[in-house]
Amino acid sequence: MQRNFSKALKVSALGCLALGVLASCGGESPTATTSEAEPTETASAEGETGTLVIRANGEDFVREGFTTKDGWEVEFDNVYVSLADITAAQTDPPFDPEAGGTLEAKAEVKVEGTQVVDLAEGDESADPVLVSEVEAPAGRFNALAWRMVPAESGPSEGYTVWMQGNATKDGEAIPFTVKVNEELSFTCGDFVGDDRKGILTAGEEADLEATFHFDHLFGDGGAPADDGINTGALGFEPLAALAENGVVDVDSAALQAGLSEAEYTTFLGILPSLGHVGEGHCAEVKLTTL
Repeated sequence: MQRNFSKALKVSALGCLALGVLASCGGESPTATTSEAEPTETASAEGETGTLVIRANGEDFVREGFTTKDGWEVEFDNVYVSLADITAAQTDPPFDPEAGGTLEAKAEVKVEGTQVVDLAEGDESADPVLVSEVEAPAGRFNALAWRMVPAESGPSEGYTVWMQGNATKDGEAIPFTVKVNEELSFTCGDFVGDDRKGILTAGEEADLEATFHFDHLFGDGGAPADDGINTGALGFEPLAALAENGVVDVDSAALQAGLSEAEYTTFLGILPSLGHVGEGHCAEVKLTTL
């Protein structure tokens, strides 16, 4: 696993992020503008740093498999996501992605390069996947931003998301590969979950997590049919209908050509809601449909 270390402290203003499925930033980084700043109080004393551990989590839906809203049993072999411009920030005031405000960073650290991780790695007891570790100033990192860009190499080369696995229903088994071209950007506030994350003490480690909610795409067969997670989801049935010789192998162009207009609109609308920090929401920007 590639590890990158950065000691940069910057003041950032996230200039072009705005809520909305089809808003465009012209492919800019989530931190659109930065300027050099005097060292913050947190990092002014020698040794007042620790290690920030950035992880990515597809949750149990990806690692263990699940039942979709339309009754397909889905198990993933691989779910690759390609992440770039990963930036963790200490913000004051706290960044609220749902309020439409600007992220005001007192300090930030950035992971260099593009990182491709497999969210399906490991079993149900596995920790979220390690993305990178960076040296960072002590303090509370209460914001996380990243872009999703096409992978530069490896099995998912050319795609931002690559999902591969098997789906079964009523005795029918369909191997599937779904390859997503769209570039996305997320700027998120504080992690929301059972445990606090991002509170870094000097000389110690603290986790931050980019969380991906694939139940938004497929729905959840364990939830009521009229639950929001299901009413807004695509499900697997529209993908199963695209099978050729018993196999689904599609990219975004094939989805646009094969799905109904309503189904494809639903698919596009779901993509910007995949990124979270635990249950915490993000400001979502659709960058490019390739």
